[in-house]
Amino acid sequence: MKQTILDMNIDNKRVFVRVDFNVPMKDGVITDDTRIRGALETIQYLVDHNAKVILASHFGRPKGERKADMTLAPCAEHLSKLLNKPVAFVDDCIGDTVTAAVEKLQGGDILMLENLRYHNEETKNDPDFAKALASLAEVAINDAFGVSHRNAASVVGIADYIPMGAGFLLKKEIEALGAAVNHPKKPVAAIIGGAKVTDKISVISNLLPKVDVMIIGGGMANAFIKAQGCNIGSSLFEPGQEQIATDLVMEARVAGTRLLTPIDAVVADAFSNDANTKIVDVEHIEDGWMVLDIGPKTRELYIDALAKMKTIIWNGPMGVFEMDSFAAGTNAVAEAVANADAMTIVGGGDSVAAIEKSGLADKISHISTGGGASLEFLEGKILPGIAALTEA
Repeated sequence: MKQTILDMNIDNKRVFVRVDFNVPMKDGVITDDTRIRGALETIQYLVDHNAKVILASHFGRPKGERKADMTLAPCAEHLSKLLNKPVAFVDDCIGDTVTAAVEKLQGGDILMLENLRYHNEETKNDPDFAKALASLAEVAINDAFGVSHRNAASVVGIADYIPMGAGFLLKKEIEALGAAVNHPKKPVAAIIGGAKVTDKISVISNLLPKVDVMIIGGGMANAFIKAQGCNIGSSLFEPGQEQIATDLVMEARVAGTRLLTPIDAVVADAFSNDANTKIVDVEHIEDGWMVLDIGPKTRELYIDALAKMKTIIWNGPMGVFEMDSFAAGTNAVAEAVANADAMTIVGGGDSVAAIEKSGLADKISHISTGGGASLEFLEGKILPGIAALTEA
């Protein structure tokens, strides 16, 4: 059992909080503040307990260089508006200037450090860098699920020097994903989409014995269509995926899991929103045409299966949903998940984007903030950022 913020002695303490403020930004303006809002509960709790709050995050991939378009200053400014409270900002994350800024903090004050990845030592989990971060505080909180699959100094190394607990956001992620995978209300469905089956093979293999229905969509479904002996035209496909799909079909049979793959598709003669399109059964895909979405019969098949579920896990779109011509499949699944009388968990950037775009986010039980992290959690891996938390 790992400690959470509720177990930590944080009253009047200097608290280092690893947040994930790697938000979409254009010309210095934040275009989606979901990740910042996700950290508000933890930050407000610390302020209410008179802690001296030291926030740290990465932004983009500066690879050890200072880059003006990767500063966290706009995040500090935006957070200040959300909290209606000053948020100080310092232009580094270690060193004398930072130490001086921390020493000035009073109980309830908030200080945002500059981009951790301006130092290569962050991603390398350098012990001296981790020790320097730890020296700023007496307690650490990890509230950045989105980077908890990374072996970084601010996520893992810092816990060697000061106690570290899970913030409210990380706590919710662990509880929701853990319950869905290990103690779900049955029957359970997993919807797995995305471009390549090789990217999701571990997730599918881990979930197959645990779910009643496995639904496949996206470009990776082409491997299953081809494995059935069908032509896939010029659809996305990599050599070797056909055998992987065949093996997963066998795993599903052994596990007694119903594996659903597309029976029809929206095909196009070019990878373009303005391409010529038609709907065909998967047995009738012609050369020169590519699968870019599931068809209406497949939508009905998937919707019908999801209506009977009590737990649904969704990771990955059904087609090229960024283009309106090929968004119907993903939108139909989004509605089916949102309307289900079930515990629903959506993870992965594309799935979350689809739910947000459809305006159905408030009907989902839990939307995961971590793309790669939620994927690795669903694969059954122990995330370094969770393993590093202090034992309760």
